Amino acid sequence: MRFIIMHKNDPRTEAGEKPPMELVEKMGAFIGKHMQSGRFLDGAGLNGSSTRTRLVFRDGRCTVKHGPYRGEHELPATMLKLKIRTREEAIGWAERYGKILGDGEIELGKVNEPWDIGLMPAPENPPLQMLLIDKADQATEAGGRTPKQKAEITRLKTEMTKAGVLVSALKMQPSAKAKRLMFTNNDLRVLDGPFSESKELIGGFSVMELSGIDEAVALCRPYAEILGGTLEIDVLLVDQSADDV
Repeated sequence: MRFIIMHKNDPRTEAGEKPPMELVEKMGAFIGKHMQSGRFLDGAGLNGSSTRTRLVFRDGRCTVKHGPYRGEHELPATMLKLKIRTREEAIGWAERYGKILGDGEIELGKVNEPWDIGLMPAPENPPLQMLLIDKADQATEAGGRTPKQKAEITRLKTEMTKAGVLVSALKMQPSAKAKRLMFTNNDLRVLDGPFSESKELIGGFSVMELSGIDEAVALCRPYAEILGGTLEIDVLLVDQSADDV
């Protein structure tokens, strides 16, 4: 079974501070260990909200808001990792994606690169990767989009792939199958889904191949400890049968 372990943003990241090198090294060791075992499949950290853009679609109109901002409705249904030249290019793709879905919300968040966390100097004209987060709504929580929407998303994704823009895509199953882990000084409280919403901005995620939800929760304990021991983590099941993302 494939899970996405998604931790929420923290004040240090939101303030634009680089993570301590000790944290970077510990997370690198955690990822390396699980890559060797075949459990770790993908992952990324995100910058603070000052590098993000929120697109709200209502009644055929799109409102674009650049950060910094607070979290509002942050439960994801789908995430696409894009490799583009500029934020404006990413906004263009996000507007096309959002118009397919009608009323809803999309967020674009800059993916952390090695130079963002102090591992190396930034190269000249570095690539820009952004995470397009399609927020969950009643349709996705009930099981998915309409056949027409799925077909149009598939066509747009094909165009993204041909343009060299689409790096990866993930679709989550409804939050009824998820768990929210609330860590306070490494003490854990588990909340079962469904979740009507999440107010905390996504700080980063790991995609893991695991035996089940119990192993996913157990794996989150050392993951949370690396990140400071007081934070919120959502564990969502990836929809591996999805044919539209």
